[in-house]
Amino acid sequence: MENKTYFHFMLFKNLGHVRYALFTLGFVLYCVIIILNVLIILAIYLERTLHQPMYILISCMSLNSVYGTAAFFPRLLSDLLSDTHTISTEACLIQSFVIYSYLTNEFATLMLMAFDRFVAISKPLHYHNIVTLRVITVLIFIYWIFPMLCLAISVLLTSRLTMCDDKLWKVYCYNYEIVKLSCANNLIINIWGFFILIISAVIPLCLILYSYVKILIICKRSSSQFRSKAYQTCIPHIVILLNFSIAIISEVTFSRFVNLEMSTGLSVILSMEFLVVSPILNPLVYALNFTDIRKKMICFVKASR
Repeated sequence: MENKTYFHFMLFKNLGHVRYALFTLGFVLYCVIIILNVLIILAIYLERTLHQPMYILISCMSLNSVYGTAAFFPRLLSDLLSDTHTISTEACLIQSFVIYSYLTNEFATLMLMAFDRFVAISKPLHYHNIVTLRVITVLIFIYWIFPMLCLAISVLLTSRLTMCDDKLWKVYCYNYEIVKLSCANNLIINIWGFFILIISAVIPLCLILYSYVKILIICKRSSSQFRSKAYQTCIPHIVILLNFSIAIISEVTFSRFVNLEMSTGLSVILSMEFLVVSPILNPLVYALNFTDIRKKMICFVKASR
């Protein structure tokens, strides 16, 4: 059978005039995401007192949000206004790679944040010797690049498949949905995908949970003042972690393991949550909980008037 060179996004059909309202909402959300995350990045980059491992990781999370949403929102907004909703195979694979790498980068950053807080609370006197800017930079590089190389192999394997269908029931390209359209046996790709899931999500999540459980144990044995300070620095990270983990677990569960009859609107909302809510929630949580970041962001806003 002849291979497909284009895919069709089926969920954009028959939207009627609703698409203009959705375009306006999407455009506003994307602007908010860009503004909030860029403010976080600039605040940390320009304020020398914020050149510390924890703040560097926060800026990396904002940078990752800008990176991931750049592969999603422009294409989504374009499709909402267009009468044709096709995407080339190459563009679809690139979008899939960027969105997947955004996910792996997010988990890696959350893992490094948990490690940073664990060392700060368990070994406060040795923290600055253990978690240095050099160490955190190397760890970011390793835990971002290695999963991305694995994802690149996955995309390469997918690109070699022969497709029997070209209809995507998503609003963005999702590697597993592309693989399901293939005619060939995709056992190897599924095994490789499971391997990527283990190294990029399961292992980081286990290490994150281990770190926070150890932190809770240490806090229980400490004074109320120490406990209060520890909770103050950890709670923002835990809020971000819970939101992101629930979004990913829901997406993976409904895409791979559950075959439920649900409304199209609900399935679309669930599939977009990690690309819409997380990039907005992250900077808001950190701006509200870290005074130094909030003050610098307010200075930027006042200076732009």
